[in-house]
Amino acid sequence: MNVVDRGVPVLAAGAREYLTFRLGREEYGIDILKVQEIRGYEAPTRIAHAPAFIKGVINLRGTIVPIVDMRIRFASTQVEYSSLTVVIILNLRERVVGIVVDSVSDVMELAPEQQRAVPSIDSTIDMQCIHGLGSVGERMLILLDIERLMSGADMGLATAGT
Repeated sequence: MNVVDRGVPVLAAGAREYLTFRLGREEYGIDILKVQEIRGYEAPTRIAHAPAFIKGVINLRGTIVPIVDMRIRFASTQVEYSSLTVVIILNLRERVVGIVVDSVSDVMELAPEQQRAVPSIDSTIDMQCIHGLGSVGERMLILLDIERLMSGADMGLATAGT
């Protein structure tokens, strides 16, 4: 539970906050400190010859932001755009990237004892891009290292300045 100091929540020792979102039936978490904003989905401008999961780019207050559809990237069987579909704008070092997800759930604090190592399994996600699994009651979260995932060579996103 959070303790409040001068109106600002203080995390328990070693705890981290994650923004949770859904892709199909799976729930994921990313470090809240990487999140710049959450926006409703709007069709981006398509870029020729980009990988299918890069939907295109948007102009966000003068910054050109590539938009990655995580459902396509993770080989989801259903990719539908609805009123719940959102874009999470991430600030990753020198790069701003948007990711399309089915919906955003909430911000969740996870203490170290609520986090588990990932078992070795074949996955559409590079296992080095998964911090671990978070467990809160009956909920199981896949905790992504979103910075590593977005900077992978297979993502096709050039780093800033290249």
